[in-house]
Amino acid sequence: MNSRIIANGILRAVGVITAIVLVLYFLYEIQSVIVYIIIAGVISLIGRPIVMFLRKRLKFNNTIAVVVTMVFLVGIFVGIVSLLIPLLVEQGQNLSLLDIDQLKSNIESLYAETITYLEINHIDAEQAIKESKILSSMDYSIIPNFLNSLVSGLGSFSIGLMSVLFISFFFLKDSNLFKQGIMTFVPNNKESNTNRSMTKISDLLSRYFVGLFLQIFILFVIYTIGLLIIGVKNAVVIAFLCALINLIPYLGPLIGGILMMLLVMTNNLGESISDVVLPKLFYTFIVIAIAQLVDNFFSQPYIFSKSVKSHPLEIFLIIIIAGLLFGVVGMIVAVPAYTAIKVILKEFISDNKMVKKLTKGL
Repeated sequence: MNSRIIANGILRAVGVITAIVLVLYFLYEIQSVIVYIIIAGVISLIGRPIVMFLRKRLKFNNTIAVVVTMVFLVGIFVGIVSLLIPLLVEQGQNLSLLDIDQLKSNIESLYAETITYLEINHIDAEQAIKESKILSSMDYSIIPNFLNSLVSGLGSFSIGLMSVLFISFFFLKDSNLFKQGIMTFVPNNKESNTNRSMTKISDLLSRYFVGLFLQIFILFVIYTIGLLIIGVKNAVVIAFLCALINLIPYLGPLIGGILMMLLVMTNNLGESISDVVLPKLFYTFIVIAIAQLVDNFFSQPYIFSKSVKSHPLEIFLIIIIAGLLFGVVGMIVAVPAYTAIKVILKEFISDNKMVKKLTKGL
């Protein structure tokens, strides 16, 4: 009897492990679909307040409200892309102002000096190149491979974009669709808690993403005003791009600041370095510093504390920990994930002392 029970236990354990491995393998194989669903979920959370506004204030039909919201969001995306194209063209024109003849002269001078140095040290440059096998080791298929990768990448992006738009539409049209899918796997005695958790998470995350847009808008206004005062070309586009990069916690401001300085510098390639370029870079640095001070000491603490109901220090620690564990991606998803975990803990183990402390404001 004991041996039969042990055998059944072993078989059951093997079956459970096998099932877990198969599920993980299945999730790994459909990871792109999972990414589409996650992105669509974020878009639906962003668009949810717009749909609710159109339905309650303007008395739109649900389907029409969703269509208008989707058109609005797609219009924003297209607008961002259309803003970046003139900036890239402008930077290309600025780079074309470089003195190519002078650059060619510098390269030839460097080449002559290198050859002279090698001859003085009795080094045969031609023989050294042959012995290094640099030419023979070069992969001449890199260009066609790059073009193939580019074409396949554009194809994958198109498929992904259409998939995200399709899923987002139905998430917005039927706000309970995602919830119903999860409730399928929830035991009957946990449905009430799970339903309350998902409703609360949806509300908090919608407020969080709206708060992020408000944060970007504040930075955009400060950057735009500062760059216009300085007299930077394409000030609005540069300000918007750098404000958008600020979405990446802690690394975003650094990347955005460096990018803004580079764009300001390339906008003035033909000007005097001491009289024009350096003063503009200095003033740009002041604009960046003012914007970041406002963002760090006013916008972020106020917006995050009001949207996800967490203390600014609490959010700071969570983002840092997530960044150390999972890198940049962890820093981006840290606040939404932490908010969801807090809501779930409050619903299922609200009697725990630590949970009570963490979820006091929820």
